[in-house]
Amino acid sequence: MKKYLALGVVLAVAACGGGPSKPPRNLDDACAIIKERPQYFNAMRRTEARWGVPVAVQMATIHQESKFDGNAKTPQRFALGIIPLGRQSSAYGYSQALDGTWDEYREDTHRFGARRNRISDATDFMGWYMDGTQKKLGISKADARNQYLAYHEGRGGYSRGSHRSKSWLLAVADRVASRAQMYEIQLQSCRR
Repeated sequence: MKKYLALGVVLAVAACGGGPSKPPRNLDDACAIIKERPQYFNAMRRTEARWGVPVAVQMATIHQESKFDGNAKTPQRFALGIIPLGRQSSAYGYSQALDGTWDEYREDTHRFGARRNRISDATDFMGWYMDGTQKKLGISKADARNQYLAYHEGRGGYSRGSHRSKSWLLAVADRVASRAQMYEIQLQSCRR
């Protein structure tokens, strides 16, 4: 009996941890990421074909938002350092989509079963959002820096220039652009 109970505990723990949402080992190498997780690359290629957002832009944005952790959440807030007040926002999953924006995406695309911790849904969401950003704000889908700023601030915030007074965010957007460029170069070499 103890043997079966121990086996059950091991299986339960294994089912809860790791899984496909655990980040790849080497996040600085696009070729290593797609070798370790070919389903990520397949999802991103489908998104590129459907929405026109380059794989490297998707990868760089996911890296910044969640470090490829499908269960990523914003940090908890605490009062007096000990009383939990809840999370900083409803952002969740690979794309760190907020509840309201995720619901808008599911309604608009009729993908009611989409989940933020499923890479194919997260990349499709990003493609949908960045496609809308290009249509509404004229930002090229290949412009990782400004697409990221509009993604982070929301299209309304970007239009109002809310990002301009946030030097930390401008630095993050520059890193996203650099990473997208790095990933693009790497992807060209590993596709051969």
